Amino acid sequence: MTRIRSAVAAVDRRSFLTATGAVGISAGIGLALGAGGGSGEAAAVPDAPTASAVPVPRAPLPQTPAGTATRAVPARTTLETVAAPRDSSAAFRRLGDGPGWRRVVRESLAAPRAGRAARRTVLSSFVQLTDLHLTDVQHPVRTEYLRSQGVSGWRPQEALTVPGAVALIEQINAISAGPATGEPLAFAVTTGDNTDNNSRAELDWYLTVMSGGRISPNTGDSRRYEGVQNSGERLFWHPEDSRRDTDKQYGFPPIDGYLEAVIRSVNSPGLRLPWYSTVGNHDSLASGAMADRTGYLAEFAVGARKLYDIPDADAKALAKILAQGSMPGGDELIDLLRRSRRSMRSVTPDPGRAPFGPREYVSAHLDPAYLGAGPAGHGYTSAHLDSDTLYYTFPMGENITGISLDTTDRAGHFTGSLDTTQFNWLKRTLKEHRDGYVVVFSHHNSWTMTNTRPDPARPGEGRHTGEEVLALLNQHRPVLAWVNGHSHRNSINPRGSFWEVSTASHIDFPQLARIIEITDNRDGTLSLFTTLIESAAPHRTDFDDLSQTGLAALYRELAHNAPGSTTAPAGKLMDRNTELLITR
Repeated sequence: MTRIRSAVAAVDRRSFLTATGAVGISAGIGLALGAGGGSGEAAAVPDAPTASAVPVPRAPLPQTPAGTATRAVPARTTLETVAAPRDSSAAFRRLGDGPGWRRVVRESLAAPRAGRAARRTVLSSFVQLTDLHLTDVQHPVRTEYLRSQGVSGWRPQEALTVPGAVALIEQINAISAGPATGEPLAFAVTTGDNTDNNSRAELDWYLTVMSGGRISPNTGDSRRYEGVQNSGERLFWHPEDSRRDTDKQYGFPPIDGYLEAVIRSVNSPGLRLPWYSTVGNHDSLASGAMADRTGYLAEFAVGARKLYDIPDADAKALAKILAQGSMPGGDELIDLLRRSRRSMRSVTPDPGRAPFGPREYVSAHLDPAYLGAGPAGHGYTSAHLDSDTLYYTFPMGENITGISLDTTDRAGHFTGSLDTTQFNWLKRTLKEHRDGYVVVFSHHNSWTMTNTRPDPARPGEGRHTGEEVLALLNQHRPVLAWVNGHSHRNSINPRGSFWEVSTASHIDFPQLARIIEITDNRDGTLSLFTTLIESAAPHRTDFDDLSQTGLAALYRELAHNAPGSTTAPAGKLMDRNTELLITR
């Protein structure tokens, strides 16, 4: 049963990764798709916490949840080793230990000065998790049938997002200290798309993964899996069926017991660091893209029918609409579902699949059951319930402040923007912290913030693009970096007077998170060290090992072999492990 007890809002869910700047397509409607921007009247916006004058205090370590077995995990980063194919010519490429990625010094914004390593002091060190996409693969609103328009339209690894995310938490806990400075990591921050289908069950899974406890990654029938992987539809990998299907043509193996294993309970130790949460479009909108105001998709999500297959003509038309983001209200999908009632199959209904809205998102974070290592609310306070906003500030260390934005638009669409109320709040907040340093966090990156569609619920409220945000941030010298996700690929770019750091997802290969250490070199420059990390799952897999750890390893290998998967998400060397110099 879900621990989330607050009211359900009438927005909904799922995943179709086709973004401008995003990689491929997801199994539903919008891995890159958008919404959920928060805004209220200016006077109602929660007061920004004042940056602490001392390093971030550490919360007490959470107790290991009952039934959670601890295991030895090496403190491994991608500087040492990276998962790589043992035989790149094989149809299904098995992974093993590959060479690490060296650190690259980037000098676009400042020249490195000799002796800085001996002089530097650490201002802040933290880890960024992004695009976890914890996925209920049995959710009725998912649009897996769009795979008929391209093999990248459904991910074979999606049923393993929960054990994969837990293995990432285990790795972060094992590292504990920054690899560049040796100083302890102070906190973690997510940069959105924590869930995939905007469902209450997924929100519970995400908060439990982060704070610690037992997760049952299953909805509907508590005894069996009810999704596309035992549907008989040959578009999808059927691991327990010897007959040919699309993925077996790519070498995907038969694995007896797989579907029973993927719905089995998983234990998370929870982060042993304080952590903050940033919202993404999949945490806010139906399928990460649609602001269904009719309530139809919300009702369909909890119901007893699911669509597994549609005519090619319908799939082609819907895929085109979704790729263009031209259905922010979800009308075309709703029309398809209404027309296809006779083609649907029965599934077990589940109220846990109901969508959640912004207020429920905040309420869940405030629930003491999800406190973990703290802080209470993980960035959100009861003031956010009153103002209906999802942005805030938080202390990152001595004289450095984090600003967490909400870049999604409640009117719908997978691309992002800021409403005028939040944009003006950002202006004021930057001025208030002009005597310190600032790091901005968001889900969308600058080049995917192009949505200027007004919200019908907020007539007269303008929308502001990534270009406008870049211009604003460049007016304020305290800004050191803008850290984000959404595009599912590593990309680091100089932006005038600061760095924009985008990190790959943890659902698509190579499944990464990023440690960032900020140092003052005491010579007029600062350094931002970025170091990518994988999960703690072993690189080598065993198809007979369906333990929690074995499933996490399989998650990575399936992602590497997913049809349509490329090396592009890893970025170039200059986008991975770096030292980013900046003048201050």
